[in-house]
Amino acid sequence: RIDITRRWVSSLVMLCQASTATVFSSCLFLGHFPFSFVFSNDIVHYRVYKLVVKIASMSEESLNYCTDSGLVPQLLQELTGDDILVRVTCAEMITSLASSAHGRRYLLKQGIIDNISNMILGADSDLFSGFYLPGLVKFFGNLAVMDKPHQICEHYPAFLEKVFSMTEGNEPTMIGVAVDTLGVLGSNLEGKQVLHKTGTKYQKVFRRLGHHAKSSNSDLRVRCLDTIPSLMFFDNHTEDLLAMAESWFSALSDQLIDLFRSIVTQPFHCTTLKVFTAIANQPWAQKLMISSPGFVEYVIDRTVDPDPPQLEFLSCLAIRKNLANCLLSE
Repeated sequence: RIDITRRWVSSLVMLCQASTATVFSSCLFLGHFPFSFVFSNDIVHYRVYKLVVKIASMSEESLNYCTDSGLVPQLLQELTGDDILVRVTCAEMITSLASSAHGRRYLLKQGIIDNISNMILGADSDLFSGFYLPGLVKFFGNLAVMDKPHQICEHYPAFLEKVFSMTEGNEPTMIGVAVDTLGVLGSNLEGKQVLHKTGTKYQKVFRRLGHHAKSSNSDLRVRCLDTIPSLMFFDNHTEDLLAMAESWFSALSDQLIDLFRSIVTQPFHCTTLKVFTAIANQPWAQKLMISSPGFVEYVIDRTVDPDPPQLEFLSCLAIRKNLANCLLSE
């Protein structure tokens, strides 16, 4: 049944992508298709919403048909409904709708982005917010990267405040979502600059990242070690950007050498190499690597065949003559 449903959804999406998309979409969403079963059970409920969002994301015209059918407005209404589990599903669907520019414009026009911001603000007073809050935070994280990080974080300050507070909390699930969101937000230069402007708040967040990368459970350590490279990598360098990156990395721990040693000895070999690859082209990081006991042995370990991440890291080092020469002399 599930397989049949998936094929049905895929077939309808393909039809809406074809040259007959306009005719088919108009028939599908203007009363000629049997959508009376939409709310017959939760599984169908979810599948139909997923179909509607996929089609609505294709073009502004498709979105208009989906809106006129009443299904998109119903989806948006359920985001603030009483059913917590439906809220979770709706948050996921709306995040998908926001992947298109016309979808984001529609959500903004309907006041949905403001509603989500208000839901984040009121989350502390809702005992059940732990179910749907991760989806709302992910929504804003993706929205910020697709639009302008500065604009989104300035207009909706509740988003970044919540991400920071989640990293300071004790709930592993929430911490993981916050860590992932920071990685998404800081994946481009504007996002990095937005985070840096928060000053000491962000320094504290980095300190927590360092703590979790060293001492938390395996899942959270991996997520932190995935996020740190995203935050630390810079395509182009200026003195200001290098100073900014160094201040962030220094905030990870009071004992950076110990932190380096801890990262080196993590069992997640490929993940840890991403951290070093991200900073390998920054002079301050090169000096730190060379001065870290055991790091050179880690890099040139010949007891195992190098894997792709290690080859990528060694390639980064090879184009940095000073660092490469130091390593070879060892």
